[in-house]
Amino acid sequence: MTEQRIAGCYIPTFDLQGKCDILIEDGVITAIEPASGSAVGAIDGSGLYAVPGLTNAHTHSPLSLMRGAAEDVSVDDWFNKRVWPMEVNLTPERVRVGARLAIAEMLLGGVTGFADHYFHADQIAAAAEELGIRANIAPTFFSTDDHRGRDEAFAVTRQIAKSGSRRVTASVGPHSTYTVSEEDLSASARLADELGIRVHIHAAENMQQTHSSLDRLGVTPLEVLARTGVLGAGAHIAHGGGIVTDDRDLLRANAATTTVACCPKVYFKHDIDPITPIRLLHDVGVTVGAGTDGAAGGNTLDLWEAMRWTALAQKRQEHDPLFLATREAFDIGTRGGARAASHDRSGTIAQGMAADIVLLDLSRPHCQPIHDVFATLVYSVQPSDVVHVLVDGELVVENRTLVHADLGEIVGQARDVAPELVRIHEGEAVQHYAP
Repeated sequence: MTEQRIAGCYIPTFDLQGKCDILIEDGVITAIEPASGSAVGAIDGSGLYAVPGLTNAHTHSPLSLMRGAAEDVSVDDWFNKRVWPMEVNLTPERVRVGARLAIAEMLLGGVTGFADHYFHADQIAAAAEELGIRANIAPTFFSTDDHRGRDEAFAVTRQIAKSGSRRVTASVGPHSTYTVSEEDLSASARLADELGIRVHIHAAENMQQTHSSLDRLGVTPLEVLARTGVLGAGAHIAHGGGIVTDDRDLLRANAATTTVACCPKVYFKHDIDPITPIRLLHDVGVTVGAGTDGAAGGNTLDLWEAMRWTALAQKRQEHDPLFLATREAFDIGTRGGARAASHDRSGTIAQGMAADIVLLDLSRPHCQPIHDVFATLVYSVQPSDVVHVLVDGELVVENRTLVHADLGEIVGQARDVAPELVRIHEGEAVQHYAP
């Protein structure tokens, strides 16, 4: 039995006042007690705030290698003239290098888990295991006549789902309702049912996609998910800016197994309006998590920033400064993201929950003074305030340093690999964006 103790920390989300000790056994929080006064044999939390680890509810981790390579373009050109032509250059090795860079950035910034959606997903799983982060990985595919992409993705999905890993799990990962046939969406739902997992998919990303679906098919993207069985199997929907009031009843009926990721930075960057309708989703009982999307779009994998932008964007969209109060916004980055990533025992510091914990130093000028600790967490904290990170009770970041890998080596590999990955060959692309 592995035992661990965090000594003398503050816990904003717990009822005890003053300093606390957190007791951990085999990766699970077993007790939270008033501080004993001794840090001998423990992680010293003196002066630090312990908060639930953040979960990135939607990203494409290998796109960290394309950071800054697709700027100042429309959504159509971002896909058709930048990212999808670059993805012709993907190899398993390059995916592994990009995933390691992304995971390093997330861990150092207090992200203990993420929901990923990408190709060569076995390499992302390997990188997650190596660095110690929690990950739910959806091997991605487009529909093709020979079903090769689907079959390969399904094989990797089975491999990850049956691996027995405590930290790395799987979702089924069809790319979207506009690049995957209804036949393949139905097959995805059946696989999810068989394996007891969910489907992570781009759907109703913006209103253009919803209008296009109505014109082509006579139904919204959410209705496509319903009639193919994806909603019934359990869906994690990326973005959802095109979710409309006509989808309300479908969402309410499937609220227990449906989640949505809001990635606000990329919506502002690409002038997408409206953005994820969190008020509508919350009204029907659907959980929302904060995400960064890939770094080719949002540039950073900073979940503190994603929480902040989510709260501010919703206040502006709803014309209501009272909507998404600080505690609610913090829940979207922690508990909401964990549920979106199917990490049901993460996102909360409480007895019986997984010990996915971040220790923060809030003493720096940008966090002081503290009048409302949740306002500080949502609107002031920066990744550099993260001191220690535990995943499953194990220290994976200690004193702002990765425990299981050398950051210089990770960054050096990324610099070496990135130039070839972003090289564009005229007339080549993995897909054409035309929702």
